[in-house]
Amino acid sequence: MTENKSENREILSFESDRGSNRSRWVAGGLALAITVWMGSGYLLPSESAREAARAPVSPRAVSVAVRRSVAEPVQQIFVAEGQALPDRDTTVRAEVSGQIAEVLVERGDDLEAGQVIARFDLAARQADLRRAEQELERAQREFDNASALVERGIATVDRVAQARATLAAAQASVSETQEAINDTEIRAPFAGRLEAMDINIGEIVTAGADVGRIVDNTPLEISIQIPQQSLRAIKVGQMAEVAFITGETATGEVRFVATSADAETRTFMARIEVANADGAIPAGISARLRIPTGQQTAHFVSPAILSLDTDGTLGIKTVGEDNVVEFHRIDIVQAQTDGIWVSGLPDETRIISIGQGFVNDGETVDPQPEEGMAPPPADDAPSATPQVAEETGTDSRMIKTDATDDTASSAPEVDQ
Repeated sequence: MTENKSENREILSFESDRGSNRSRWVAGGLALAITVWMGSGYLLPSESAREAARAPVSPRAVSVAVRRSVAEPVQQIFVAEGQALPDRDTTVRAEVSGQIAEVLVERGDDLEAGQVIARFDLAARQADLRRAEQELERAQREFDNASALVERGIATVDRVAQARATLAAAQASVSETQEAINDTEIRAPFAGRLEAMDINIGEIVTAGADVGRIVDNTPLEISIQIPQQSLRAIKVGQMAEVAFITGETATGEVRFVATSADAETRTFMARIEVANADGAIPAGISARLRIPTGQQTAHFVSPAILSLDTDGTLGIKTVGEDNVVEFHRIDIVQAQTDGIWVSGLPDETRIISIGQGFVNDGETVDPQPEEGMAPPPADDAPSATPQVAEETGTDSRMIKTDATDDTASSAPEVDQ
């Protein structure tokens, strides 16, 4: 009975129902409509979309900070290290041989020109002088007698000539002996300080032996070496500022510039005279000279804004009136503790102070005043900025300094 009921049960199916496929057609139609609507923008773009597609897309200009800079006149300075030399320095020598009888001065004394330093023993030379004078008297009598006899006709002319020759020899002997006595006094050849004294009383000294040394350091002379590239800037008559290692300062004048270079160093020697009337500045100490050689206009900038071109040229990037980056090759004319003076830029220009590492020559940028622009993040790549060291002044060079503040950092002092 139960099995018959199951066989008579019908399975329900909606395939034969008239509305069973309607939902499928509706869903498919909606999907198709959405697809067509979404693709219409590509197949049939709007007028604004077509204009936007036709318009060229330009990249956004890079913002950089700029600072307006005006060139200022700076004084060009030649800086060199030198040594103070005395005006005269000579060794005193004995002109005759003999025993020292007197020493009238001591080492360190200031001497006048011609002042007696020491005397030899005169006993032997005075005896020689007396002997020469007696021989002169005898020769004079001989000549007088011969002349009288010739007048009487008793003597010949030859006798008179012989007597005259004997008289001349006696006179020469007296003169030589007197000169030897004068040479027994050792005198200072010029005014100066007795730096060395090498004789003592009773000492036997031979002719030509050194007995002392006199130095005259009024005035002083500063000897410096000028590099080839700076030779034309140094002329006789130029004034120089001199700072000695002992702390004294003075003003000197260029008195000599060599016209022939040293074969080993290829430098030219120059001498600067410094007044030293009281002799307070000793000779032989080191000195630093600063010689003004002219003026030049330059910009004062921070070393951080320096850049390197693709070929390694040192320069600075600026922004022109059309907001285009310009790279200028520069020369460092002076380095100071708070910045550097450079040449090679226009007299008035806008220098890129922030962002120069992200732009190149010829690019258009968006310049912003330096005061209103924040610095780039710390992790941004900085531009290639060479280190600019201060001039140490260990060699001669040409540097430049502000006309109103001629404090050189010594160094380039590039110089020069």
